[in-house]
Amino acid sequence: MTSMSHNGSILRFEDVTFKYSAVHTILDEVNFSIRRGAKITLMGQNGAGKSSLFKMILGELELTDGDIHIAHKAKIAIARQIIPHEQWEMTLREYFQSQFEETVYNIDPRIDEVLEIVNLKANKEKHIYDFSGGQQARILLASALIQNPDILLLDEPTNNLDTDGIEHLTEFLKNYNKTVIVISHDAEFLNAFSTGVLYLDVRTQKMEQYTGNYHDVVEQIGARVIKEKSKNARLEKSIQDKKDKANYFAKKGGRLRALAKQMREDVADFEDNKVDVRKEDKTIRNFIIPHQKEITGDLMTISSYTRMNAKGKEERRETDIHIRKNHHLRIIGPNGIGKTTLLEKMAKDNDEGVSTHSEVRIGYYRQDFRGLDFEKTVYQELASVMPIVDEQKLRSVAAGFLITSELINNKIGTLSEGQKGLVAFAQLVLLEPGLLVLDEPTNHINFRHLPVIAQALHDYEGGMIVISHDEEFMEDIRIDEIFDLGKQK
Repeated sequence: MTSMSHNGSILRFEDVTFKYSAVHTILDEVNFSIRRGAKITLMGQNGAGKSSLFKMILGELELTDGDIHIAHKAKIAIARQIIPHEQWEMTLREYFQSQFEETVYNIDPRIDEVLEIVNLKANKEKHIYDFSGGQQARILLASALIQNPDILLLDEPTNNLDTDGIEHLTEFLKNYNKTVIVISHDAEFLNAFSTGVLYLDVRTQKMEQYTGNYHDVVEQIGARVIKEKSKNARLEKSIQDKKDKANYFAKKGGRLRALAKQMREDVADFEDNKVDVRKEDKTIRNFIIPHQKEITGDLMTISSYTRMNAKGKEERRETDIHIRKNHHLRIIGPNGIGKTTLLEKMAKDNDEGVSTHSEVRIGYYRQDFRGLDFEKTVYQELASVMPIVDEQKLRSVAAGFLITSELINNKIGTLSEGQKGLVAFAQLVLLEPGLLVLDEPTNHINFRHLPVIAQALHDYEGGMIVISHDEEFMEDIRIDEIFDLGKQK
């Protein structure tokens, strides 16, 4: 990695190739540059290598070939998708201090400043594990901002944020005068501040650069695909005509055979001129989550629950909620009020106010995927939830979630966050649960898959309890009851 003089460009990739192995190439001789102050969206399907690209910029991965040039003295910081579990024991102050190589004395005013930017009031002595997923998302952003970077890398920054949090982050990015590169599947969020898009094509391992806001670029890509397809259709027609004539002349023999040979050479040229049409991100297959049919009566009753009040103290509240088959409950409330904690207690049936049917199988989708064993292979994890292991069924369901035959033998820990999410959904299908407990099921998932997932949840005939900040997604799902932790008396 080299530094470059200021010429309007702050970051430049020059003939960059990166291979994880002889058969796994992420980038192939990629060239692009980013101007100072640009707000760039990094697009590409799950597993294409977007997070790997961030690691290359940070110098955490060694390039196979080529150079990355960064403007002289430009500082880079990243807000990652999740806080690593090994840092959960840290206090908030220790976590911010860990972002610097050297000890920063009198760090508190700087912490206060960045917490105000991300709109979070927090005790610096509190441990990371005591913060909700939404609060941790704000802390991740603040931990990057405290480093005062010239290039800010954001990896799925809206995951776990409530509507207020996303609005606050959007306004901040609109007014932010430094360079930002963001990976996100939230189209509306991206459209609000993007000035350009880098598209990493998983098939060609090339990077395409577009200018304009997010919606403009998606339109440009769509128009290009249509144009390429029509060019190919015209060439296809010419190719077929030439082939037919070549076959006809070849049969006639004599001088016409030489003409047939020339025509076959023309066909080869035409074949070479066909455009490699982008295979748009594949979408998962439509799926159904089967439910436990044999269970009757209440699947779960909630008579009381704990929430955090405005002073940050726990308080117990009474309620009367009954989840039966085909009953869909949505839990809402601001970040930090205790939604995930309540969901975890429901899923594990370890709260005095929650009573669960003794025979119900609960399908629990955790926002941090801690329910998955990172040391096991995808195959082992999928097999572990099946009431009766059926290899053919397992592989068929896995394929529907884009889990290929090579991916199925990889360890969970090697997958991208988006791929872990698809494994978690495949598990729900194979488990055939009576009750679904879903904590932010859109996190990390490619937006192309969301309508398919929404349809499956909408049609699910068991009981369902869901938390999601994604209003567009939730509009497509039947909800029978809303439980507002912020307002319930």
